[in-house]
Amino acid sequence: MAGPLIVPDPTPPRLQRVTVLGATGSIGMSTLDVLARHPDRFEAFALTAQIQVERLFELCLRFSPRFAVLVDSAAASDLRQRLKAAGSQTEVLAGAAALVDVAAHPDADAVMAAIVGAAGLAPALAAARAGKRVLLANKEALVLSGRLFMQAVAASGAQLLPIDSEHNAVFQALPQGYGRDPQRCGVRRILLTASGGPFRERSLESLADVTPDEACAHPNWVMGRKISVDSATMMNKGLEVIEAHWLFAVPPEAIEVVVHPQSVIHSMVEYADGSVLAQLGNPDMRTPIAHALAYPERIDAGVRPLDLFEIGRLNFERPDFVRFPCLALAYDALREGGAAAAVLNAANEEAVAAFLERRVGFTRIPDIIAATLERARDLSVDCIEAILDADARAREVARSEILARQTTP
Repeated sequence: MAGPLIVPDPTPPRLQRVTVLGATGSIGMSTLDVLARHPDRFEAFALTAQIQVERLFELCLRFSPRFAVLVDSAAASDLRQRLKAAGSQTEVLAGAAALVDVAAHPDADAVMAAIVGAAGLAPALAAARAGKRVLLANKEALVLSGRLFMQAVAASGAQLLPIDSEHNAVFQALPQGYGRDPQRCGVRRILLTASGGPFRERSLESLADVTPDEACAHPNWVMGRKISVDSATMMNKGLEVIEAHWLFAVPPEAIEVVVHPQSVIHSMVEYADGSVLAQLGNPDMRTPIAHALAYPERIDAGVRPLDLFEIGRLNFERPDFVRFPCLALAYDALREGGAAAAVLNAANEEAVAAFLERRVGFTRIPDIIAATLERARDLSVDCIEAILDADARAREVARSEILARQTTP
């Protein structure tokens, strides 16, 4: 007997509208590459940048978003005139408030939160409060406001999907329905892998002479300059430890960093029965981006298949806390709680900026952070205003510490 006749729905599924915060950065460009591979599934709803007029102009012509946002008002005016002359229908908005508006816009389905640093907190939090699918590449949002951010996700029913390759790997290795309850699921430890950056084997005595270009020459990943320096100091991994604590509800002692120079295993989860589940792949951010965009489905990301025979060997080392004092500072800040993580992040951003401008040496970065943490204690982080105040206060202190250590021209 023939089965029931199934008539396919002639109405195609609605395209998922994606806002890309930080569209001109490395994560933003990788996101747009994945979107372009699947025009039947996704469309760019809003694209934002700080001041990159030329690149955002090109992206608007290619992807035709409804909105384009530039934080700098003069740059926004320039973009508006250029798009109008080109016949584009994209509406140009200006200012930090516009970032929040497009992140929380009722017509946006998903928000890629890829603005680097504390500047990305307000729009990422707005997307969480609006109940969006939040693709979180801005780890600072959780470093600064972990408790507040996770409360917003729970209250709105937002779907939070991590984009950092390590946290996305952990997410993939956790059981369905994890629900941020490690004991119920038998999770013993989270193992965050780290490449060790460009100075894993460089002599400690020579680190004082490191140049910005050397620090930005990551052996495996293509990243922006600030994140590349964070990788060289392993502060990036320290921030990821804090992020993992909030994402997966595990204590600091259950998060271990494993130096893995090949960057093939992106992270692992160890279970109570002795099992260790790992996620592997070539070091390409399009993999976690595609995973989060299509979750729970899988789509092509344009990533080269992993050839284990070509790799041949996978190595693992314990992190050297003498070589990488920033990692130890991050663990300390997480254990201290309160505003310590926000202060850590602010001081690091200021110190890295000073290093990139050649105002302080590479080895001064952890000194500045440690001194700022000592001087900026007992700050409140119970609301977004308090977090931003703590961030501003920490930056003032960090700048004074930078001046005290500034390299003489």
